[in-house]
Amino acid sequence: MAGLAESGSNPDVDLLYDINGLAKGAPHWFDRLMEFVGEYGLLLAMVLLVVWCWWSVRRRGGEDATSSVAALVWAPLAAGAAVLVNVPIRGFVERRRPFLDHQGLDVLVQGKTDFSFVSDHATLTMAMAAALFVADRRFGLAGIALALLEGFCRVYMGVHYPTDVVGGFALGTAVALLLSPVAMALLTPVLRAVEGTRWGGWLVRGRRDAGVRRMLSDARGEERASAEERDLAA
Repeated sequence: MAGLAESGSNPDVDLLYDINGLAKGAPHWFDRLMEFVGEYGLLLAMVLLVVWCWWSVRRRGGEDATSSVAALVWAPLAAGAAVLVNVPIRGFVERRRPFLDHQGLDVLVQGKTDFSFVSDHATLTMAMAAALFVADRRFGLAGIALALLEGFCRVYMGVHYPTDVVGGFALGTAVALLLSPVAMALLTPVLRAVEGTRWGGWLVRGRRDAGVRRMLSDARGEERASAEERDLAA
């Protein structure tokens, strides 16, 4: 992998120069904005998108609310798991940052000394986006758009090759989707137990929906009690 970066005729390197070259002609304030967005802003936006999706799911309620919230709980867990999987991959590939092997790049973030493949930022954002897609397709598509923008920013900033980003997208998606059935099987019963508590139900459903469910449950309990009384009287 590192050997591919040594040739300027490599499409990966050519695309790196094309995208990073946009930074040279951009105003200084725009580069600083891209630096913040690519390093912190889009990660924060992804977290806020997950919170927004959770708020929308619990307000909407419905029979699938518990499984949707379980998928949202899985989103940050999937991101963390994907980054852990990336640790041995980085150590095995040992691909140096592009600015260490190629001259003339406009590097917007200094101090990056770790290996380049695969991009942690691309892995994190795409893992959360894939988990979001399981919970709600509309929010998932918005998350995928944020992840794609994150990947573009990492190349624009001169700290990753395009294939670093593509590898991060693949890793994040694979971890989030392949482990999703196991995660859902473990998380859904936990959230159902939380939903049944007096004060924990608001995490899964809105107050109105939770109140209706409690009323129905109480009504069923009264029906059972009445039926038992009739049986005893008979």
